[in-house]
Amino acid sequence: MVTRSTRFTAAAKSNAERMFPTLTPAQIARVAARGKLRPTRDGDVLFEAGMAVTGFFVVTAGQVEVVRPAGDTEELIALYDPGEFTGEINMLAGRPSLVRARAKGSGEVIEMDRGQLLALVQTDPEIGEILMRAFIVRRVELIAQGVGDLIVLGSTHCSGTLRVKEFLTRNIQPYTYIDLESEPDVQTLLDRFHVTTTDVPVLVCRGQAVLRNPTNRQIAECLGFNEAVNASQIYDLIVVGAGPAGLAASVYAASEGLNVLVLESSAPGGQAGSSSKIENYLGFPTGISGPALAGRAFAQAQKFGAHIQIARSALRFDCQRQLYAIEIGENAPVQARTVVIATGAEYRKPLVESLPRFEGIGVYYAATFMEAQLCIAEEVVVIGGGNSAGQAAVFLAQTAKRVHLLVRSDGLAQTMSRYLVRRIEEHPAIVLYTHTEIEVLEGVAHLERVSWRNRETGILESHDIGHVFVMAGATPATQWLGTCLTLDAKGFVKTGADLSQQELTDAKWPLSRAPLLLESSLPGVFAVGDVRAGNLKRVAAAVGEGSIAISFVHRVLAE
Repeated sequence: MVTRSTRFTAAAKSNAERMFPTLTPAQIARVAARGKLRPTRDGDVLFEAGMAVTGFFVVTAGQVEVVRPAGDTEELIALYDPGEFTGEINMLAGRPSLVRARAKGSGEVIEMDRGQLLALVQTDPEIGEILMRAFIVRRVELIAQGVGDLIVLGSTHCSGTLRVKEFLTRNIQPYTYIDLESEPDVQTLLDRFHVTTTDVPVLVCRGQAVLRNPTNRQIAECLGFNEAVNASQIYDLIVVGAGPAGLAASVYAASEGLNVLVLESSAPGGQAGSSSKIENYLGFPTGISGPALAGRAFAQAQKFGAHIQIARSALRFDCQRQLYAIEIGENAPVQARTVVIATGAEYRKPLVESLPRFEGIGVYYAATFMEAQLCIAEEVVVIGGGNSAGQAAVFLAQTAKRVHLLVRSDGLAQTMSRYLVRRIEEHPAIVLYTHTEIEVLEGVAHLERVSWRNRETGILESHDIGHVFVMAGATPATQWLGTCLTLDAKGFVKTGADLSQQELTDAKWPLSRAPLLLESSLPGVFAVGDVRAGNLKRVAAAVGEGSIAISFVHRVLAE
């Protein structure tokens, strides 16, 4: 119960004022000037669980209670008094509500639709800060309390289970997880939902739809993540990818009045979104986790009105027309005058034949709290010599028995920040192996044994280890571009001064001016972040590139 008297747990009481602020009379008057007064009677439903949240309400008289429907019963989540307001982060995105809100006794509320709410937070900085902070903290607490309408049935021996859990977690979606490996009466549970063990992972969505081994896109559709895309609309800008660079571009473009569509294949944050802690990002002296940074940036983009599509991949780039078009699997492609490519890069997979078989059941490409829970007090392997690998090694060493850090080079000094190198050198649970590569992965239902070889000595070591974290190298996500843009030998997008005159001639560059900084071999198409040739592989650099690109987008639109 989340009443004013309890305010969640003792640990959450310090957040009470941020989670349940009371607006002043002057602030309420400014809200009322934008919305409409609505009298309420006892039992009037303001919005329903599972339906898109269309209204935002400030209580001016009486009370509003928020409950979580559970079959024929309800769980009280919050009770709002005069001056308090409804809503959490779903309100900004227009996604379905997790709860039901209704009037308790006779009273009055100020009602605003989503468009009016967005205008309020964009133009009234004082109220906007209060609302945004409350929305974010409420969503965090809903996740902590497990207040949601999703059930995931899975197994640690099923690769799809980790994918589904990661997708929900990184999209800040509360869910209840049932591990079939530890469930005492598995068959009764399976029979209840009319599924079998071969269907795992299973997602029970809103108590109605049962999705068997769903794709990320199917999950997004069931949860109502995305508004319908109007294929006839011409956007000022399409941003492909919502990592740090793409989110920065989205925030700056939307805040400056551009009509922006953002396409993200999985979840906001990119590789940075899976980082346990980023400690060298300006303005966060104690560090910030990748999910927290991504969540805040995502909320910012929504605040300014960017249209963000989750689990929508760019499938093909059509650059043979005046307006650029991107196919996303709909009946018609989406069109824009300019494009920012921020699709990032994936970790390069070791050339081990059996590796794909163990992905998600022993081989991982992120080191978050979720993965760390799988290997408490066990030995793990981390592959890579960059900051991501270093952060993962230090994070995992907090709970793992031992971390074996494998690098192909002769050390870490050239590729990793000094503060991470020192922590690795001084941590008794981390062992560094130089000139070393994985050769063999073995196991039956999941990874059980790992072998690696030192390329200088030729010595092969084998260990009973069931967890390998791959964080080495980078393969750019540029396959969908076809032959539209000039790429370097490794597949990264070449931009600006890196494009030679011969490359521009071959690309039939049509303008008298040279490509702008971050502009590709096509006018008005920019590349930022890890997908760009010559990128600096730092979160701050990616954010900088995303924001800088928008100044050039404005210039192109004015040409």
